[in-house]
Amino acid sequence: MSTLNLDADALYAELLTGVRPLLQPDTSLVGIWSGGAWLAERLQADLGLAGQHGVISSTLHRDDFGERGLAATTDATHLPFAIDGRHILLIDDVLYTGRTIRAVINELFDFGRPASVQLAVLVDRGGRQLPIQPAFAAARVALPAHQSLRLARTQGGALTFTVNDQEH
Repeated sequence: MSTLNLDADALYAELLTGVRPLLQPDTSLVGIWSGGAWLAERLQADLGLAGQHGVISSTLHRDDFGERGLAATTDATHLPFAIDGRHILLIDDVLYTGRTIRAVINELFDFGRPASVQLAVLVDRGGRQLPIQPAFAAARVALPAHQSLRLARTQGGALTFTVNDQEH
């Protein structure tokens, strides 16, 4: 495991600036478990948005569910507002193949039919397997397919990235 030379907190500042134009009066933030949920929580506060942000899990709609199984109960979807007719801004930490986003959109539609769904990410690492693109990405990086980029949060709330080598 190594540290990538990306300043996660500086990228968060870019994300904060980049999502402002995407917001409409009835937009709700929905963070994808876990890194996206941390970012949505922080954005909700820093943008001074009323209400609560939502958290959504991709677990039940993943195309690799049979291999991965159910994750811990802490990654359950929690949407404290009605989805029907609402503008949703999905927030994620790292966008790669697009499979998590596809699963999350399926999960979101289980709760209703939003007026629109947009995606903002901290890092877009390319390598898409599905036709999914973010409305905003704070950074774009290229990593070999055998490496994964992971966002971590310290107890004090600071954000950091690590690169992990995956077994082939």
